[in-house]
Amino acid sequence: MPYVLILYYSRTGSVAAMAQQLARGVRRVQGIEARLRTVPPVSADTQASEPAVPADGAPYATLDDLRHCAGLLLGSPTRFGNMAAPLKYFLDSTSGLWVNGDLIDKPAAVFTSTSTLHGGQESTLLSMMLPLLHHGMVLMGQPYSEPALTHTRSGGTPYGPSHWAEGAEATTLSEHETILCQTLGQRMAQWALRGPRADDTQTASGD
Repeated sequence: MPYVLILYYSRTGSVAAMAQQLARGVRRVQGIEARLRTVPPVSADTQASEPAVPADGAPYATLDDLRHCAGLLLGSPTRFGNMAAPLKYFLDSTSGLWVNGDLIDKPAAVFTSTSTLHGGQESTLLSMMLPLLHHGMVLMGQPYSEPALTHTRSGGTPYGPSHWAEGAEATTLSEHETILCQTLGQRMAQWALRGPRADDTQTASGD
């Protein structure tokens, strides 16, 4: 069965909570699955290593998880207005997928969480899109046809769902933040089922 890969890094649990709500949205659509995957932290100690399987939460992502996905939802907390190093480290390992064009024309979207309201949500989301553009993916935002985007008083942007954690510790997603995660997950699943290069296939068949 095709699947949407929800690939994220979460330090305190806020981004992981968003990933769960995105997965709920994906699962509203029949015929496609939500696959949750995370990445291990990066250590300055070259001798440090993580176990092959996390003690809890989502399994660690592999390149095959990314290669075979029908759509991608990519999430990270903000680090100085950019994605966190562990997720960037994983993306830096995807050169082989880029060479083969494995992700071309597949839909993708991004999500983030910050501890302060103006702590870089939009810059993080925009900068997370850059490697996806290099892979030839089709970026998906969040349209203002979703009322929660207008009414939210915490997270939520047209560039993708976001969460205001209000400090260093994870907090519960607001009602609007939850809705925005679920609606984007559903929208991604619907687009992913269309498949990449559908127009090219029709043209080749003489349609």
